[in-house]
Amino acid sequence: MNWLKNAWYVAGFNYELDDGKVVARRFLGTAVVMMRHSDGRIAALKDMCPHRLMPLSAGRRVGDELECGYHGLRFDVLGACTLVPGQTNIPKQACVSSYPLAERHGLLWIWMGDAERADHGLIPDIRWNDHPEWTPSRGYHHVDADFRLSVDNLMDLGHESWVHLQTIGQGEEECIPNYPVKVTVADEGVVQAHREMPNIDAPPFFAMVLDHDGRINRWQTAISLAPSICMTDFGVYPVGTSPDNAYRSHVLHLLTPETETTTHYFWSVARNRRLNDEALTQSICKAIAQTFDEDAVVLAIQQKQIETHGGPIPRLALRVDEAPIRTRRLLESLIKQESEDPSFVYRPALMIEDTTPELAMG
Repeated sequence: MNWLKNAWYVAGFNYELDDGKVVARRFLGTAVVMMRHSDGRIAALKDMCPHRLMPLSAGRRVGDELECGYHGLRFDVLGACTLVPGQTNIPKQACVSSYPLAERHGLLWIWMGDAERADHGLIPDIRWNDHPEWTPSRGYHHVDADFRLSVDNLMDLGHESWVHLQTIGQGEEECIPNYPVKVTVADEGVVQAHREMPNIDAPPFFAMVLDHDGRINRWQTAISLAPSICMTDFGVYPVGTSPDNAYRSHVLHLLTPETETTTHYFWSVARNRRLNDEALTQSICKAIAQTFDEDAVVLAIQQKQIETHGGPIPRLALRVDEAPIRTRRLLESLIKQESEDPSFVYRPALMIEDTTPELAMG
């Protein structure tokens, strides 16, 4: 698998390293162990002792060092070996690779490429995850599929009426593909698919957050920021009211390849209403988890089909495929540039702007 390596990927939520916890995950096919130093610094090391390949995460933490659970070798937060029990000399080869790890917007960000090119200024501004004017509901899914299938899914605004009928989808009588989708591509690697749905029945999720069972106006923008961040920006409000008072939400889909066929899916649903309503926060968590469970089933089946029958995906292109196809082509172009020029570093748009309705909805 050719991944874009010189880029920041989400490695987890920052609170996962609280209380001296050690977290082990695989990113872009490489096993990594993460921890927070007693002085607050965070570190990511290759999760493998150079002696007999035992995962360091299977050992224990001793102060600010990791001790291998096989022969007791210890490594500091930079990956240098500090102790080899039974001998005073430490072989030069007794070290493990370290990876740049950053902390921003309540998230951990890891750089799996050339460490010298890891510019913290390239971390995207997804401020809604920790902004005081927004309240997030957060979660994690492990997806048994290539991360690109998840990106395809998130940029596809046409599947909701079938996959998500119990959560966010319209019924077939108001089939979502009937509404025009405007797709745009920006120079900074941002693909957007925007649509508006005036005077529709409220799907279950939106009826819950609005506490309104009547007709609603809805707009939705799917946004992709290469290599693997997507955001769904949506607004809903009852028909006959002002969009200025709409319930707004930014759904952050933070996808990180684990292997060629599995994906870490960190998500955050930030809202602009009832900020201190903990019951609503938990209800949103439950509803969104159900929505993403619905996607995960489809993606896992797709992955098995690809492994059995081969690609490409899609085998035929429909109107709803425009945004996913453009997103894939952009990613393929960036990977090609990096493979041809090892010094290439993709410089993404650092801020995803809010989207607002373009059409008049009464």
